[in-house]
Amino acid sequence: MFSRSLPRFPDLASFLAFLEAKGDVRDVAAPVDMRLEVTEIHRRVIAAGGPVLRFSAPTVGGRPSAMPVVANLFGTRARVAAGLGTDEAGLGRLGRMMAYLRSPKPPRSLGEATSLWPVARAALNARPKIVGDRGRWRDLPVDLAALPIQTCWPGDAGPLITWPLVVTRPPGADDLNAYNLGVYRMQVLDETSAIMRWLPMRGGAQHHRQWLKAGETMPVAVVIGADPATILAAVMPAPEGVTELSLAGLIAGSRLPVAPCRTIPLHVPASSEIVLEGTITAGDTAMEGPFGDHTGYYNPPERHAVFRLSAIRAREGAPYLTTFTGRAPDEPAVMGDALAEVFKPLLMEAIPEIRDLWLPPETCSYRVAVIAIDKRFAGQARRVMMGFWSLLPQFTMTKMVIVVDDDIDVRSWSDVMWAVATRADPARDTLVLNRTPMDHLDFASPLEGLGGKIGIDATNKIGAETSRQWGRVMTMDETVKKSVDARWTELFGAAP
Repeated sequence: MFSRSLPRFPDLASFLAFLEAKGDVRDVAAPVDMRLEVTEIHRRVIAAGGPVLRFSAPTVGGRPSAMPVVANLFGTRARVAAGLGTDEAGLGRLGRMMAYLRSPKPPRSLGEATSLWPVARAALNARPKIVGDRGRWRDLPVDLAALPIQTCWPGDAGPLITWPLVVTRPPGADDLNAYNLGVYRMQVLDETSAIMRWLPMRGGAQHHRQWLKAGETMPVAVVIGADPATILAAVMPAPEGVTELSLAGLIAGSRLPVAPCRTIPLHVPASSEIVLEGTITAGDTAMEGPFGDHTGYYNPPERHAVFRLSAIRAREGAPYLTTFTGRAPDEPAVMGDALAEVFKPLLMEAIPEIRDLWLPPETCSYRVAVIAIDKRFAGQARRVMMGFWSLLPQFTMTKMVIVVDDDIDVRSWSDVMWAVATRADPARDTLVLNRTPMDHLDFASPLEGLGGKIGIDATNKIGAETSRQWGRVMTMDETVKKSVDARWTELFGAAP
Protein backbone atom coordinates (compact mmCIF):
# COMPACT_ATOMS: atom_id res chain seq x y z
CA MET A 1 0.00 0.00 0.00
CA PHE A 2 1.13 3.59 -0.61
CA SER A 3 3.41 5.39 1.81
CA ARG A 4 5.38 8.53 0.98
CA SER A 5 8.98 7.82 0.01
CA LEU A 6 9.96 11.50 -0.11
CA PRO A 7 9.96 14.07 2.68
CA ARG A 8 6.85 16.16 3.22
CA PHE A 9 6.87 19.50 1.40
CA PRO A 10 4.94 21.94 3.59
CA ASP A 11 5.08 24.72 1.01
CA LEU A 12 6.19 25.57 -2.51
CA ALA A 13 9.58 26.84 -1.33
CA SER A 14 10.51 23.48 0.23
CA PHE A 15 9.50 21.64 -2.94
CA LEU A 16 11.56 23.99 -5.10
CA ALA A 17 14.53 23.53 -2.75
CA PHE A 18 14.23 19.75 -3.12
CA LEU A 19 14.15 20.02 -6.91
CA GLU A 20 17.00 22.53 -6.94
CA ALA A 21 19.19 20.12 -4.96
CA LYS A 22 18.57 17.59 -7.73
CA GLY A 23 19.61 20.10 -10.41
CA ASP A 24 16.03 20.38 -11.64
CA VAL A 25 15.56 24.15 -11.35
CA ARG A 26 16.98 26.70 -13.76
CA ASP A 27 17.26 30.35 -12.73
CA VAL A 28 16.81 32.90 -15.50
CA ALA A 29 18.22 36.29 -14.55
CA ALA A 30 17.72 38.04 -17.89
CA PRO A 31 14.52 40.09 -18.35
CA VAL A 32 11.73 38.02 -19.90
CA ASP A 33 8.42 39.40 -21.18
CA MET A 34 5.29 37.87 -19.65
CA ARG A 35 3.50 38.54 -22.93
CA LEU A 36 4.18 35.58 -25.26
CA GLU A 37 7.93 35.25 -24.55
CA VAL A 38 7.52 33.19 -21.37
CA THR A 39 5.15 30.86 -23.25
CA GLU A 40 7.64 30.26 -26.06
CA ILE A 41 10.50 29.63 -23.61
CA HIS A 42 8.32 27.28 -21.54
CA ARG A 43 7.06 25.51 -24.66
CA ARG A 44 10.59 24.65 -25.79
CA VAL A 45 11.81 23.62 -22.34
CA ILE A 46 8.88 21.30 -21.61
CA ALA A 47 9.24 19.68 -25.04
CA ALA A 48 12.83 18.81 -24.09
CA GLY A 49 11.84 17.44 -20.66
CA GLY A 50 13.61 20.39 -19.06
CA PRO A 51 13.71 21.84 -15.54
CA VAL A 52 11.53 24.16 -13.52
CA LEU A 53 12.03 27.73 -14.72
CA ARG A 54 12.45 30.52 -12.18
CA PHE A 55 12.43 33.99 -13.77
CA SER A 56 13.84 36.66 -11.46
CA ALA A 57 13.29 39.62 -13.82
CA PRO A 58 9.87 39.24 -15.49
CA THR A 59 8.48 42.26 -17.29
CA VAL A 60 4.86 43.24 -17.97
CA GLY A 61 4.18 45.88 -20.60
CA GLY A 62 7.86 46.79 -20.65
CA ARG A 63 7.96 47.38 -16.89
CA PRO A 64 9.86 45.12 -14.48
CA SER A 65 7.84 43.19 -11.92
CA ALA A 66 8.98 42.94 -8.33
CA MET A 67 7.61 39.40 -8.09
CA PRO A 68 9.59 36.42 -9.45
CA VAL A 69 7.85 33.90 -11.70
CA VAL A 70 7.95 30.08 -11.58
CA ALA A 71 6.92 28.02 -14.61
CA ASN A 72 7.12 24.39 -15.73
CA LEU A 73 6.73 23.16 -12.15
CA PHE A 74 5.10 19.88 -13.22
CA GLY A 75 6.67 19.64 -16.66
CA THR A 76 7.93 16.05 -16.23
CA ARG A 77 6.33 12.85 -14.94
CA ALA A 78 9.10 12.62 -12.32
CA ARG A 79 8.21 16.03 -10.87
CA VAL A 80 4.50 15.17 -10.78
CA ALA A 81 5.38 12.00 -8.85
CA ALA A 82 7.69 13.96 -6.53
CA GLY A 83 4.89 16.41 -5.83
CA LEU A 84 2.84 13.41 -4.70
CA GLY A 85 5.67 12.28 -2.43
CA THR A 86 6.91 9.36 -4.49
CA ASP A 87 8.68 8.30 -7.67
CA GLU A 88 7.06 7.23 -10.93
CA ALA A 89 6.86 3.62 -9.74
CA GLY A 90 4.90 4.75 -6.69
CA LEU A 91 2.07 6.36 -8.65
CA GLY A 92 0.31 3.02 -9.00
CA ARG A 93 0.57 2.40 -5.24
CA LEU A 94 -1.08 5.76 -4.57
CA GLY A 95 -3.81 4.80 -7.01
CA ARG A 96 -4.35 1.48 -5.25
CA MET A 97 -4.76 3.25 -1.92
CA MET A 98 -7.29 5.65 -3.46
CA ALA A 99 -9.12 2.70 -5.01
CA TYR A 100 -9.23 1.03 -1.58
CA LEU A 101 -10.59 4.18 0.03
CA ARG A 102 -13.28 4.26 -2.65
CA SER A 103 -14.35 0.65 -1.88
CA PRO A 104 -12.74 -0.53 1.39
CA LYS A 105 -12.68 -4.24 2.22
CA PRO A 106 -12.27 -5.82 5.67
CA PRO A 107 -8.84 -7.42 6.29
CA ARG A 108 -8.73 -11.22 6.10
CA SER A 109 -5.79 -11.69 8.49
CA LEU A 110 -3.67 -9.88 11.08
CA GLY A 111 -0.91 -9.46 8.51
CA GLU A 112 -3.31 -7.88 6.05
CA ALA A 113 -4.67 -5.61 8.77
CA THR A 114 -1.13 -4.48 9.59
CA SER A 115 -0.44 -3.77 5.93
CA LEU A 116 -3.47 -1.46 5.89
CA TRP A 117 -2.01 0.83 8.55
CA PRO A 118 -0.85 3.37 5.90
CA VAL A 119 -4.46 3.57 4.71
CA ALA A 120 -5.75 4.19 8.23
CA ARG A 121 -3.07 6.82 8.80
CA ALA A 122 -3.94 8.45 5.48
CA ALA A 123 -7.61 8.56 6.46
CA LEU A 124 -6.70 10.33 9.70
CA ASN A 125 -4.65 12.85 7.72
CA ALA A 126 -7.55 13.49 5.37
CA ARG A 127 -9.03 16.09 7.72
CA PRO A 128 -7.99 19.71 7.25
CA LYS A 129 -7.27 21.67 10.42
CA ILE A 130 -7.86 25.37 11.04
CA VAL A 131 -4.85 27.43 12.10
CA GLY A 132 -4.49 31.13 12.76
CA ASP A 133 -3.28 33.71 10.26
CA ARG A 134 -0.23 34.57 12.40
CA GLY A 135 1.09 37.06 9.89
CA ARG A 136 1.55 34.50 7.13
CA TRP A 137 0.73 37.00 4.43
CA ARG A 138 1.26 40.70 3.89
CA ASP A 139 -1.32 42.88 2.23
CA LEU A 140 -0.64 44.03 -1.32
CA PRO A 141 -2.42 46.84 -3.16
CA VAL A 142 -5.86 45.70 -4.34
CA ASP A 143 -4.68 45.76 -7.94
CA LEU A 144 -4.16 42.74 -10.19
CA ALA A 145 -1.48 44.75 -12.00
CA ALA A 146 0.72 44.01 -8.97
CA LEU A 147 1.04 40.44 -10.31
CA PRO A 148 3.13 39.45 -13.36
CA ILE A 149 0.18 37.85 -15.14
CA GLN A 150 0.94 36.02 -18.38
CA THR A 151 -0.49 36.55 -21.85
CA CYS A 152 0.06 33.16 -23.47
CA TRP A 153 -0.84 33.34 -27.18
CA PRO A 154 -1.01 36.08 -29.87
CA GLY A 155 -4.78 35.70 -30.31
CA ASP A 156 -5.63 35.72 -26.59
CA ALA A 157 -8.13 38.31 -25.39
CA GLY A 158 -5.80 39.48 -22.63
CA PRO A 159 -3.75 38.44 -19.60
CA LEU A 160 -4.78 35.13 -18.06
CA ILE A 161 -4.29 33.69 -14.58
CA THR A 162 -3.45 30.14 -15.63
CA TRP A 163 -2.72 28.32 -12.33
CA PRO A 164 -5.48 29.57 -9.97
CA LEU A 165 -6.63 27.20 -7.25
CA VAL A 166 -10.18 28.46 -6.81
CA VAL A 167 -11.66 27.83 -3.35
CA THR A 168 -15.46 27.72 -3.04
CA ARG A 169 -18.15 26.32 -0.74
CA PRO A 170 -21.95 26.12 -0.76
CA PRO A 171 -24.14 28.64 1.09
CA GLY A 172 -24.66 28.16 4.82
CA ALA A 173 -22.15 27.21 7.47
CA ASP A 174 -18.45 27.43 6.66
CA ASP A 175 -17.95 23.64 6.56
CA LEU A 176 -14.50 22.52 5.35
CA ASN A 177 -15.98 19.15 4.40
CA ALA A 178 -18.04 20.87 1.69
CA TYR A 179 -15.21 22.86 0.09
CA ASN A 180 -14.20 22.55 -3.54
CA LEU A 181 -10.75 23.31 -4.90
CA GLY A 182 -10.58 23.59 -8.69
CA VAL A 183 -8.43 25.11 -11.44
CA TYR A 184 -10.44 27.51 -13.61
CA ARG A 185 -8.67 30.01 -15.83
CA MET A 186 -9.30 33.69 -15.11
CA GLN A 187 -9.20 36.48 -17.69
CA VAL A 188 -8.11 39.78 -16.17
CA LEU A 189 -10.49 42.61 -17.06
CA ASP A 190 -9.03 45.46 -15.01
CA GLU A 191 -7.32 46.17 -11.71
CA THR A 192 -10.03 44.58 -9.55
CA SER A 193 -11.98 42.17 -11.73
CA ALA A 194 -11.43 38.93 -13.64
CA ILE A 195 -13.71 36.48 -15.41
CA MET A 196 -14.12 33.08 -13.73
CA ARG A 197 -14.40 30.42 -16.43
CA TRP A 198 -15.84 27.33 -14.82
CA LEU A 199 -17.73 24.77 -16.87
CA PRO A 200 -21.17 23.60 -15.66
CA MET A 201 -20.07 20.18 -14.39
CA ARG A 202 -17.24 21.54 -12.21
CA GLY A 203 -17.52 21.85 -8.44
CA GLY A 204 -17.10 25.62 -8.40
CA ALA A 205 -19.90 26.06 -10.92
CA GLN A 206 -22.19 23.82 -8.86
CA HIS A 207 -21.53 25.96 -5.80
CA HIS A 208 -22.19 29.09 -7.91
CA ARG A 209 -25.63 27.78 -8.88
CA GLN A 210 -26.40 27.15 -5.21
CA TRP A 211 -25.46 30.73 -4.27
CA LEU A 212 -27.58 32.05 -7.14
CA LYS A 213 -30.55 30.01 -5.94
CA ALA A 214 -30.05 31.33 -2.42
CA GLY A 215 -29.93 34.88 -3.77
CA GLU A 216 -26.66 35.63 -1.96
CA THR A 217 -23.28 37.01 -2.96
CA MET A 218 -20.76 34.19 -3.32
CA PRO A 219 -17.37 34.40 -1.55
CA VAL A 220 -14.47 33.11 -3.66
CA ALA A 221 -10.78 32.79 -2.85
CA VAL A 222 -8.07 32.24 -5.45
CA VAL A 223 -4.74 30.72 -4.44
CA ILE A 224 -1.72 31.10 -6.73
CA GLY A 225 1.06 28.76 -5.60
CA ALA A 226 0.88 26.36 -2.64
CA ASP A 227 2.44 23.12 -1.43
CA PRO A 228 2.60 20.54 -4.24
CA ALA A 229 0.12 18.13 -2.66
CA THR A 230 -2.54 20.84 -2.58
CA ILE A 231 -1.88 21.93 -6.17
CA LEU A 232 -2.08 18.38 -7.50
CA ALA A 233 -5.12 17.48 -5.37
CA ALA A 234 -7.01 20.21 -7.24
CA VAL A 235 -6.60 18.34 -10.55
CA MET A 236 -6.99 14.74 -9.32
CA PRO A 237 -10.16 12.61 -9.21
CA ALA A 238 -10.98 12.39 -5.51
CA PRO A 239 -12.76 9.31 -4.13
CA GLU A 240 -16.47 9.82 -3.43
CA GLY A 241 -16.98 11.97 -0.32
CA VAL A 242 -13.33 13.12 -0.17
CA THR A 243 -12.75 16.82 -0.82
CA GLU A 244 -9.64 18.17 -2.52
CA LEU A 245 -8.50 19.62 0.83
CA SER A 246 -8.77 16.17 2.40
CA LEU A 247 -7.04 14.58 -0.57
CA ALA A 248 -4.16 17.04 -0.15
CA GLY A 249 -3.70 15.90 3.45
CA LEU A 250 -3.87 12.27 2.39
CA ILE A 251 -1.12 12.87 -0.18
CA ALA A 252 1.04 15.05 2.07
CA GLY A 253 0.92 12.59 4.95
CA SER A 254 -0.32 15.19 7.43
CA ARG A 255 -3.47 17.19 8.05
CA LEU A 256 -3.68 20.20 5.75
CA PRO A 257 -3.63 23.48 7.70
CA VAL A 258 -6.07 26.13 6.47
CA ALA A 259 -6.22 29.75 7.58
CA PRO A 260 -9.06 32.27 7.45
CA CYS A 261 -9.40 34.88 4.74
CA ARG A 262 -9.55 38.53 5.83
CA THR A 263 -12.48 39.92 3.81
CA ILE A 264 -14.64 36.88 3.02
CA PRO A 265 -15.98 33.90 5.04
CA LEU A 266 -13.62 31.28 3.61
CA HIS A 267 -10.44 29.44 4.57
CA VAL A 268 -7.48 28.81 2.28
CA PRO A 269 -4.48 26.48 2.54
CA ALA A 270 -1.95 27.98 4.95
CA SER A 271 0.78 27.18 2.42
CA SER A 272 -0.70 29.60 -0.12
CA GLU A 273 1.84 31.92 -1.72
CA ILE A 274 -0.64 34.48 -3.06
CA VAL A 275 -4.30 34.78 -2.04
CA LEU A 276 -6.91 36.75 -3.94
CA GLU A 277 -10.13 37.34 -2.01
CA GLY A 278 -13.34 38.45 -3.65
CA THR A 279 -16.95 37.81 -4.52
CA ILE A 280 -19.22 36.86 -7.40
CA THR A 281 -22.67 38.46 -7.61
CA ALA A 282 -25.72 37.18 -9.49
CA GLY A 283 -26.01 38.67 -12.96
CA ASP A 284 -22.46 40.03 -12.99
CA THR A 285 -21.05 38.46 -16.15
CA ALA A 286 -18.78 39.36 -19.07
CA MET A 287 -17.64 37.86 -22.37
CA GLU A 288 -14.55 35.70 -21.87
CA GLY A 289 -12.04 34.82 -24.56
CA PRO A 290 -10.96 33.85 -27.08
CA PHE A 291 -8.01 32.00 -25.55
CA GLY A 292 -5.69 29.28 -26.78
CA ASP A 293 -6.49 25.99 -25.09
CA HIS A 294 -5.11 22.46 -24.65
CA THR A 295 -6.76 21.44 -27.91
CA GLY A 296 -4.28 23.55 -29.90
CA TYR A 297 -7.06 25.91 -31.00
CA TYR A 298 -8.56 29.16 -29.75
CA ASN A 299 -11.93 28.67 -28.12
CA PRO A 300 -14.70 31.18 -28.97
CA PRO A 301 -15.82 33.90 -26.56
CA GLU A 302 -18.48 32.98 -24.00
CA ARG A 303 -20.20 34.74 -21.14
CA HIS A 304 -19.06 33.81 -17.64
CA ALA A 305 -19.28 35.14 -14.08
CA VAL A 306 -17.05 38.04 -12.97
CA PHE A 307 -14.88 37.83 -9.85
CA ARG A 308 -14.60 41.14 -7.97
CA LEU A 309 -11.40 41.51 -5.98
CA SER A 310 -11.49 42.67 -2.33
CA ALA A 311 -7.97 41.82 -1.13
CA ILE A 312 -4.59 40.49 -2.25
CA ARG A 313 -2.26 38.92 0.27
CA ALA A 314 1.10 37.27 -0.33
CA ARG A 315 3.96 35.64 1.51
CA GLU A 316 7.17 37.57 1.74
CA GLY A 317 9.14 36.81 -1.44
CA ALA A 318 6.27 34.81 -2.93
CA PRO A 319 6.74 33.71 -6.55
CA TYR A 320 3.95 33.91 -9.11
CA LEU A 321 3.21 30.39 -10.42
CA THR A 322 2.18 30.27 -14.07
CA THR A 323 1.87 27.93 -17.03
CA PHE A 324 0.37 27.83 -20.50
CA THR A 325 -2.10 25.53 -22.19
CA GLY A 326 -1.73 24.47 -25.80
CA ARG A 327 -1.22 21.49 -28.02
CA ALA A 328 0.79 18.83 -26.18
CA PRO A 329 3.29 18.85 -24.68
CA ASP A 330 2.07 21.26 -22.04
CA GLU A 331 1.80 20.84 -18.27
CA PRO A 332 -1.81 19.59 -18.31
CA ALA A 333 -0.76 16.87 -20.80
CA VAL A 334 2.24 15.83 -18.68
CA MET A 335 0.16 15.76 -15.51
CA GLY A 336 -2.58 13.83 -17.26
CA ASP A 337 -0.08 11.24 -18.45
CA ALA A 338 1.38 10.80 -14.96
CA LEU A 339 -1.96 10.82 -13.16
CA ALA A 340 -3.31 8.14 -15.50
CA GLU A 341 -1.19 5.77 -13.40
CA VAL A 342 -3.23 6.91 -10.39
CA PHE A 343 -6.55 6.53 -12.26
CA LYS A 344 -5.66 3.02 -13.40
CA PRO A 345 -6.23 1.14 -10.10
CA LEU A 346 -9.59 2.92 -9.72
CA LEU A 347 -10.48 1.67 -13.17
CA MET A 348 -9.28 -1.87 -12.46
CA GLU A 349 -11.24 -1.98 -9.21
CA ALA A 350 -14.45 -1.19 -11.10
CA ILE A 351 -13.67 -3.20 -14.25
CA PRO A 352 -11.38 -6.06 -13.14
CA GLU A 353 -10.56 -7.37 -16.63
CA ILE A 354 -8.65 -4.18 -17.49
CA ARG A 355 -4.90 -4.78 -17.54
CA ASP A 356 -3.57 -1.45 -18.81
CA LEU A 357 -4.68 2.02 -19.88
CA TRP A 358 -3.10 4.79 -21.94
CA LEU A 359 -4.45 8.26 -22.57
CA PRO A 360 -2.17 9.53 -25.37
CA PRO A 361 -1.09 13.12 -24.56
CA GLU A 362 -1.26 13.99 -28.26
CA THR A 363 -5.04 13.50 -28.11
CA CYS A 364 -5.60 16.30 -25.58
CA SER A 365 -4.94 13.91 -22.67
CA TYR A 366 -8.35 12.26 -22.47
CA ARG A 367 -10.12 12.36 -25.84
CA VAL A 368 -8.71 8.97 -26.88
CA ALA A 369 -8.15 5.98 -24.58
CA VAL A 370 -6.43 2.69 -25.35
CA ILE A 371 -7.39 -0.12 -22.97
CA ALA A 372 -5.89 -3.60 -22.75
CA ILE A 373 -8.07 -6.35 -21.28
CA ASP A 374 -7.88 -9.99 -20.27
CA LYS A 375 -10.57 -11.15 -22.66
CA ARG A 376 -12.63 -14.17 -21.63
CA PHE A 377 -16.04 -13.93 -23.31
CA ALA A 378 -17.77 -12.57 -26.39
CA GLY A 379 -18.90 -8.95 -26.16
CA GLN A 380 -16.48 -8.19 -23.33
CA ALA A 381 -14.78 -5.30 -25.14
CA ARG A 382 -18.12 -3.48 -25.49
CA ARG A 383 -18.85 -4.02 -21.83
CA VAL A 384 -15.50 -2.41 -21.00
CA MET A 385 -16.19 0.58 -23.28
CA MET A 386 -19.53 1.30 -21.62
CA GLY A 387 -18.08 0.89 -18.15
CA PHE A 388 -15.14 3.18 -18.92
CA TRP A 389 -17.35 5.98 -20.25
CA SER A 390 -19.48 5.79 -17.09
CA LEU A 391 -16.82 5.52 -14.38
CA LEU A 392 -15.34 9.00 -13.85
CA PRO A 393 -16.53 12.42 -15.03
CA GLN A 394 -13.29 12.87 -16.99
CA PHE A 395 -13.95 9.70 -18.97
CA THR A 396 -17.39 10.83 -20.12
CA MET A 397 -15.46 13.29 -22.33
CA THR A 398 -13.44 10.56 -24.08
CA LYS A 399 -14.44 10.48 -27.76
CA MET A 400 -12.70 7.28 -28.83
CA VAL A 401 -11.94 4.07 -26.94
CA ILE A 402 -9.78 1.37 -28.51
CA VAL A 403 -9.87 -1.97 -26.68
CA VAL A 404 -7.05 -4.47 -27.32
CA ASP A 405 -5.89 -7.77 -25.86
CA ASP A 406 -3.27 -7.81 -23.13
CA ASP A 407 -0.58 -8.99 -25.57
CA ILE A 408 -0.63 -5.47 -27.05
CA ASP A 409 1.49 -2.63 -25.62
CA VAL A 410 -1.07 0.16 -25.26
CA ARG A 411 1.68 2.81 -25.45
CA SER A 412 2.97 1.56 -28.79
CA TRP A 413 1.00 3.00 -31.73
CA SER A 414 2.71 0.36 -33.87
CA ASP A 415 1.19 -2.40 -31.73
CA VAL A 416 -2.19 -0.71 -31.36
CA MET A 417 -2.60 0.06 -35.06
CA TRP A 418 -1.55 -3.51 -35.94
CA ALA A 419 -4.32 -4.78 -33.65
CA VAL A 420 -6.87 -2.37 -35.18
CA ALA A 421 -5.87 -3.36 -38.70
CA THR A 422 -5.85 -7.13 -38.12
CA ARG A 423 -8.38 -7.81 -35.35
CA ALA A 424 -11.18 -5.33 -36.06
CA ASP A 425 -13.84 -5.25 -38.75
CA PRO A 426 -15.36 -1.78 -39.27
CA ALA A 427 -18.93 -3.06 -39.58
CA ARG A 428 -18.83 -5.57 -36.74
CA ASP A 429 -16.37 -4.07 -34.26
CA THR A 430 -17.28 -0.39 -34.00
CA LEU A 431 -19.72 0.96 -31.44
CA VAL A 432 -21.02 4.45 -32.28
CA LEU A 433 -23.03 6.54 -29.83
CA ASN A 434 -24.72 9.87 -30.48
CA ARG A 435 -25.63 12.89 -28.33
CA THR A 436 -23.46 11.96 -25.36
CA PRO A 437 -21.75 14.38 -22.93
CA MET A 438 -18.76 16.00 -24.61
CA ASP A 439 -16.04 18.49 -23.81
CA HIS A 440 -17.45 21.99 -24.04
CA LEU A 441 -14.33 23.00 -26.02
CA ASP A 442 -14.78 20.28 -28.67
CA PHE A 443 -15.90 22.36 -31.65
CA ALA A 444 -15.94 19.21 -33.80
CA SER A 445 -19.04 17.99 -31.98
CA PRO A 446 -22.30 19.01 -33.72
CA LEU A 447 -23.84 20.44 -30.54
CA GLU A 448 -22.14 22.32 -27.73
CA GLY A 449 -21.58 19.84 -24.89
CA LEU A 450 -23.12 16.93 -26.85
CA GLY A 451 -21.28 14.74 -29.32
CA GLY A 452 -20.62 11.25 -30.55
CA LYS A 453 -18.41 8.50 -29.23
CA ILE A 454 -16.79 5.60 -31.02
CA GLY A 455 -15.47 2.38 -29.57
CA ILE A 456 -13.23 0.06 -31.59
CA ASP A 457 -13.00 -3.58 -30.53
CA ALA A 458 -9.50 -4.55 -31.65
CA THR A 459 -9.39 -7.75 -29.62
CA ASN A 460 -9.16 -11.31 -30.88
CA LYS A 461 -12.68 -12.54 -31.62
CA ILE A 462 -14.00 -15.55 -29.74
CA GLY A 463 -17.25 -17.52 -29.45
CA ALA A 464 -20.23 -15.97 -31.21
CA GLU A 465 -18.14 -12.98 -32.35
CA THR A 466 -16.84 -14.85 -35.42
CA SER A 467 -17.60 -17.94 -37.49
CA ARG A 468 -14.20 -18.01 -39.18
CA GLN A 469 -10.92 -19.58 -38.16
CA TRP A 470 -8.99 -16.88 -36.34
CA GLY A 471 -5.35 -16.09 -37.10
CA ARG A 472 -2.46 -17.27 -34.95
CA VAL A 473 0.21 -14.71 -34.02
CA MET A 474 3.63 -15.53 -35.45
CA THR A 475 6.51 -15.67 -32.99
CA MET A 476 10.06 -16.92 -33.35
CA ASP A 477 11.20 -20.02 -31.47
CA GLU A 478 12.86 -18.96 -28.19
CA THR A 479 15.72 -21.43 -28.64
CA VAL A 480 16.59 -19.92 -32.02
CA LYS A 481 16.43 -16.38 -30.58
CA LYS A 482 18.85 -17.30 -27.80
CA SER A 483 21.16 -19.04 -30.29
CA VAL A 484 21.28 -15.94 -32.50
CA ASP A 485 21.91 -13.75 -29.45
CA ALA A 486 24.89 -15.93 -28.60
CA ARG A 487 26.25 -15.80 -32.17
CA TRP A 488 25.66 -12.11 -32.88
CA THR A 489 29.20 -10.99 -32.13
CA GLU A 490 30.57 -13.86 -34.23
CA LEU A 491 28.33 -12.81 -37.12
CA PHE A 492 28.60 -9.02 -36.95
CA GLY A 493 31.32 -8.17 -34.45
CA ALA A 494 29.00 -6.26 -32.08
CA ALA A 495 26.59 -7.11 -29.32
CA PRO A 496 22.90 -7.38 -30.37
